[in-house]
Formats: sequence, C-alpha cells, structure tokens
Amino acid sequence: MSNIDWALNSASAIKGAFAVALVDYESGMTLGSRGGSPEFDLDVAAPGNSEVMRAKLDVMAKLGIRDSVEDILITLDTQYHVIRPISSRGEEQLFFYLALNRAQANLAMARRDLRAVADQFYVGAPGPASTPGIAGPEPIRQH
Repeated sequence: MSNIDWALNSASAIKGAFAVALVDYESGMTLGSRGGSPEFDLDVAAPGNSEVMRAKLDVMAKLGIRDSVEDILITLDTQYHVIRPISSRGEEQLFFYLALNRAQANLAMARRDLRAVADQFYVGAPGPASTPGIAGPEPIRQH
C-alpha cells in the first residue's frame, strides 16, 4: 500500500468523514481521494479549495505574516471542511481536504486525527513514515 493510500484510508476513517483528498495547491491536481457522492463532487471541491489555500498564503505574504497555516476551517450548516497543509521536505505544496458531517463529527478530534495523519505522511514513501528506532504511526482511534 502506498503512503498516499495509507493516508487517505486513515483520514477517511475519521468519525464523520464523508470525503477526503490529497491536493497539490499550486496546480490544483488531486493526487488521490476517498468518498464523495453525486451531491458532493470531490473532483470539483478538492481542487477548488486550492484557491482558498493560495489566497490565504497570498494575504499572509502581503501582511508580512511569517507563521505557517496549521489548518483552515470552513463551517457550513451541516458540514465542516478542513484544509490541512502538509509540511514537506521538498518542493511539494500539498494539503489534505477533509469534509465532515457536522452531526456525526467531533471537530476537535477530527482536527487532531487529521494532524496525526499529516504528520506521518511523506510523499514518495512506500507506506506510513517510519524511521529506524522510532515507532510507526499510532492507528487512528475510532470515536
């Protein structure tokens, strides 16, 4: 199983999740996804949120804010959408896009679980990130 598959499967197991994608925010290209429905076209939503990510980074640069974005939360009447940039070691400019059913999700737990997935994710790795002498990722707890 690739690291992308592992990460998407882990994120899709977060309570209340109904769609998740890994997106390159420079190009808008979706590298992988899980979920979605005819009413929620993930092929439109995921790359569309690249514009949100780029806009936020542009405004931060114009304001001289040197912090990094931990996540961006969009709250709808029945859904939460979480955009979680991935810290990368290279040129990758990626984020996880997670859509949650608000009635089922615990937002604090979902953010924590998505952070854990993002922290263990590395592009190009064959599976969950591992370093000799360091334990692999803890499984995402079901809530």
